[in-house]
Amino acid sequence: MATGVRRDAEVPPAQWGARRAEPGADAVWWFISIVSLLAIGRIWVAPWVTWAGVQAWSTIFIAICVQALPFLVFGVVLSAAITAFVPAEVWSRVLPRRGVAAVPVAGMAGAVLPGCECASVPVAGSLMARGVVPAAALTFLLAAPAINPIVMVATAVAFPGQPEMVAARFGASLVVAVLAGWVWLRFGKGEWLRIPARPEHSGGRWEAFRVAVRHDFMHAGGFLVVGGMAAAVINVVIPASWVNGLAGVPWAAVLTLAVLAVLMSICSEADAFVAASLTAFSPTAKLTFLVVGPMVDLKLIALQTGVFGKRFAIRFIPLTFVLAVGVSALVGGLFL
Repeated sequence: MATGVRRDAEVPPAQWGARRAEPGADAVWWFISIVSLLAIGRIWVAPWVTWAGVQAWSTIFIAICVQALPFLVFGVVLSAAITAFVPAEVWSRVLPRRGVAAVPVAGMAGAVLPGCECASVPVAGSLMARGVVPAAALTFLLAAPAINPIVMVATAVAFPGQPEMVAARFGASLVVAVLAGWVWLRFGKGEWLRIPARPEHSGGRWEAFRVAVRHDFMHAGGFLVVGGMAAAVINVVIPASWVNGLAGVPWAAVLTLAVLAVLMSICSEADAFVAASLTAFSPTAKLTFLVVGPMVDLKLIALQTGVFGKRFAIRFIPLTFVLAVGVSALVGGLFL
């Protein structure tokens, strides 16, 4: 399957998936109002709340959103720049025309984007809207937050004297991203995927940039809030003793940290330090935590569902999770 399209062809092709409509112009004010109320409520209400669980929930929720928001903004701005300033035919020159070759190239391209999973979703959506075959864009989505330079440096700092952990994280994450892309290329169907629409505008490129920023930020930002709320609930509800009690059973430890990575929803730039602190768990279990987290967590599930649709999410997210757990367990067992 070709990754680019001709100048006179529809971009993206209709068979790749349905188009997503642009949110209303006043949606931005609703979003700003809700976020402002949450932040003000955290400052004014929390000191009067004595229940530790509620205080912990509000602290975790605000921390997740504050941690993720800069990277979400980065991804939205980059996505808008791609939409407004990069001609669609550029991608047919940069990426191989055959989808099977474009997937690993897109995976390696993820190594150059310094962002987390929140940034990769709008960028991947913009790539699809500009004519990049969905399988390659999804491979980039998975690889970028897992193998970019900032994440690799953070992993090396969190695991001093253990270069094998850095290499294992890079290799396992890249393999998962490429495998997921190839599976989607072979079995994915256009009706399962909702490709983000390029917002209509009547001005020049800067007007297109402004409209695209508003479009992507409002859509992705709302789902980030939903994912952050869900992650905060899970972090408060699950007792730490339940997690530590499973550390001594190898297969249970791997699955426990895989599920914990999904539920905790930590940005990939910080997750290595959390993994290093889980001293009761084996290196293989820690590797699973590091591979699964940037590819499947609650806020990412919410973002993918909002951007690409439910039919996509219920297929791609389980596929990614199974591949991430299986590959990380195999790589960890062989090299750690």
